[in-house]
Amino acid sequence: MGTGSKSSHQSYAVSPTALAEAPAAPLDITGAPVAGEGADLAGVSAGASGEAAFEVPELPEPVAEPASPAEPPVDEDPLAELDGLLGTESEPEPVAAAAPSEEEAQEASAEGELQSSGEEPSAEEDVLLQAEDIEEVEEEEEETDPPLTPVPAAPPVGEPTGTPILVGGDDFINSEATLVAYDSPDGPREVLLTHISEEAEEKLLDALSIPGTHMEEIQVEEEVKERLDLDKEKKLAELTKTAITSVQHKLKGGLPMSDASIAKHQAAVDAVSAVLNDPSISDDEKAMAQHYMDQLDVVKDKIDNGGSVMPWMDAYEITATKMVTKQIPVPDGDPEPGTLAATVRKASRIQANLDPATGQTSWDGVSRSSAKGTEYEIGMGDGWKAVYRPYKDNDPANTEFSLRGQLEVHAPAGAGHGKDLVDRLEQLHLMNKPMTAAEGEWTYLANNIQAQGLEGSAGMKAAMETAQGLQDLQVQEIVHQRMESLMGLDSDALQTAMKRIHLEASHKVLPMKVEVVRDAVAKASGFSSGAELAASPGYEPTPSTGGKWLTWSRFDVTSKKAEIQSAFKGRSLSHNLNGGDLASLLGVGVLASTEKRAVMGIGGGLGLSEQADKMTGGANSVFLRVKKTPSSPGGGRLIWDDPSVLMQRSDYYAYNGDHYGAINPAHHNYNAGAITRDPMKIAKFTGSSNEIMFRNGIDLLGAEAPSRIVCHTAAERSSILASLTARGITQLGGKPVEDVLCTESDY
Repeated sequence: MGTGSKSSHQSYAVSPTALAEAPAAPLDITGAPVAGEGADLAGVSAGASGEAAFEVPELPEPVAEPASPAEPPVDEDPLAELDGLLGTESEPEPVAAAAPSEEEAQEASAEGELQSSGEEPSAEEDVLLQAEDIEEVEEEEEETDPPLTPVPAAPPVGEPTGTPILVGGDDFINSEATLVAYDSPDGPREVLLTHISEEAEEKLLDALSIPGTHMEEIQVEEEVKERLDLDKEKKLAELTKTAITSVQHKLKGGLPMSDASIAKHQAAVDAVSAVLNDPSISDDEKAMAQHYMDQLDVVKDKIDNGGSVMPWMDAYEITATKMVTKQIPVPDGDPEPGTLAATVRKASRIQANLDPATGQTSWDGVSRSSAKGTEYEIGMGDGWKAVYRPYKDNDPANTEFSLRGQLEVHAPAGAGHGKDLVDRLEQLHLMNKPMTAAEGEWTYLANNIQAQGLEGSAGMKAAMETAQGLQDLQVQEIVHQRMESLMGLDSDALQTAMKRIHLEASHKVLPMKVEVVRDAVAKASGFSSGAELAASPGYEPTPSTGGKWLTWSRFDVTSKKAEIQSAFKGRSLSHNLNGGDLASLLGVGVLASTEKRAVMGIGGGLGLSEQADKMTGGANSVFLRVKKTPSSPGGGRLIWDDPSVLMQRSDYYAYNGDHYGAINPAHHNYNAGAITRDPMKIAKFTGSSNEIMFRNGIDLLGAEAPSRIVCHTAAERSSILASLTARGITQLGGKPVEDVLCTESDY
C-alpha cells in the first residue's frame, strides 16, 4: 500500500540473484499432461502456467562485476535510494563457467547469509550492470500491431452492455474491461468497469493512501544486536563460517579432510590471530576475536580427529542502544506524495435503470445499491474517481465473493472520455494500453492453461518463472538506460518512475513471455513445439469480438469439434427463464450474469438464487444445464442442440450437481474435487441439477445464439420476430430467425 514505508516498494523490487539465473539454458520439459480437475478456481480467470524442452528467447546472461573494496557510507551514496527500489535481497554472483561443487555451494550460502543481513550490502553497480548485456526488446509499432479492440472516444450512450475492450498485460481477469456511458440529465456518465486479478491488487493498493494505513517515521531508542565494526572490516565471521562449513561438509559425508578445508581453517586462524595480537584493540574486540578462535579450535579438533558434526556457531554480536527510525500508522492524515486519497466504506453497486421500452440504461451518477463487503472510494483529481472492492478486505467467509476485485473508474459528467478512462488506469499502477494481437496471445494461453488443466504439467511452473525472469531483466535494462535521469529524482518521484518502468517493462517483454509459455503449453498438450501449436487448426489467439461479449476459445475444443459433438449426441444445453420475459431478454440481446445485470440496470429477482450466488462467486456467471435433447420443451427456454458452440469457450466450469456455481473456497457449497472444465466429462453429466457456468454471459444474437428459442405462444413468437426484424436481425447463429424461434405447440 501507499504507506511511505520501504515495504511499500517491495512490489517493484528486483532480486538480482534470481535474475542472474532466470535466462539459463533452455529448459527440458517432458512428461504427460496432468488433469488438475480440482484446481482452485477462486481466481477463475486469472492466468496459470506451462512447459517442455523449449527455447528461451536468446538473452546474454547478465554479468555482475565485483564490488569495489571500499563502499561509501550509505548517507553519501547517491544510488542508495534507487538500490532500495531495485531490491537488495542478495549480492549478485558472477556467472560461473561450471556448476559449483556441493561444498562450494554450501560455503557460498553461508557467506550469503551473513551478507544478506544488511551488514555487507552489495554494490549498487552490481545490480545495475546485470542489465547491460540484455538483448534489446523491440517494441512493435502501433501501426503494425494495432489494438485488438480500439478504444472509442465516446462509448454509445445508454447501451446496457457497453463497449467491451481488451487491455494489455495480465492485471485484469481475461484482460477485459467495459466502457459504459449511462444516460443522465447532466449528460453521459462514462464509466470503465473491470475486474482486477488478485495478483495485481498489491500494485493498485500501493497507489493509495488509505485511512489507518498512512505511515509516519519517528525516531525511537531501541536495543539492537550488531556485529562489531572490526569484525565486519576483517570479515572474521565470514572466514570462520567458511572454515566451519567446509569441515562440516566432510563430517556429514564421512569424508577425509581435504587440503582446501585445512587451508580455509588456517586462513581464518591467521585473520583472528592478527586481531588478537593487536595491542590496540578494545575489550569488546578482544572478546569477539576470542569467540571466533574458540570456534576455530573446535574446527581444528575435527580436522585432526573427525567425529560427529559440530553444533551451529553464531557470529559475535553485542547489544547496543541506538536511535532507530520506525514507522507507525496514523489514523488520518494527508495522502502521501504520489498517492491517491481513498476512503473506506460499505460496499455498493451502481444502481442503474434499464428502460424496457427503449432498451436504454441510465444512471444519475449517485444512486448505489448496498452490498455485503467493503470498498474504497478513490479520488483521482479533476472530477475523476474510482471505486475498488479489494480482495484483502473482503473475507470470503462473510462477504460477497463475486464483488472482490471489481473496479469502477468514473469520468466527470459528459461525453468523450473513452480513451482517458483507459489512460487513467496508470494512476492506479495498472496497465493502461489497449491490447495488441501479440499481447492477446498471452491471455489466450493463460486461459487455455487453466481451461485444460495444464497448470501441473511438466515444466509449466519453470516456464512461468522464466517468463517472470525476462520481465525482471527488462526492468533492469530500462533502469540502466535511464540512469542519468533517475539519478536526478527525489525519493517520491523515483518511486513513481520505477512503477511506470514496471508497467512499461510488462508491455515490452510480453511477446517474449508468450514465446516461452507457448512452447511449454505445446509440449504439455502433445505438440512438438510452440510453432507447431500455433500453426495447428483451432489455435485462435484472438477473442471473439462480434457480439456483446469478448470470449476466448480453447484449442483442444476448436480443433476437435466433431469429437465434442459426438460426445454430446442426444444431449443439449438449456436455460429456463423461470417466468422471465423472453421478449425483454432478446431486446437486450444477452443472457447476463447477476453481476452484469446489476450494472446494466436490470433489477434483481430474475435468478433463482441471486444472493447465494454472490456469496459463492457464481454471480459472475450465467448457468446452463446438460439435458437429454428435449422433444417437447416448454416455453421460456433457450436450447443449444449443438453444445460445441459454447464448449469452445475457455471461461466455463461445471458441477454435476447444484453447488450454486461455487468458486469460493470458504463456502460450504464449494467442492474442488467436483469441479470440472473437461467438456467430455460435462457431456456425461447425469445429475438433474447439474450446472455449467459461463463467465459474464452469452450473446444471444451472435455466433453463440441458441439453436432454439421456445416461446410460450404464437403471439409471443410473432412479437419477438417483428422486433428482431425491425432491428435488422434476420439470422441467429447462422440460421434464419424463423427457424430458431418456435413455440410449445410446435412439438
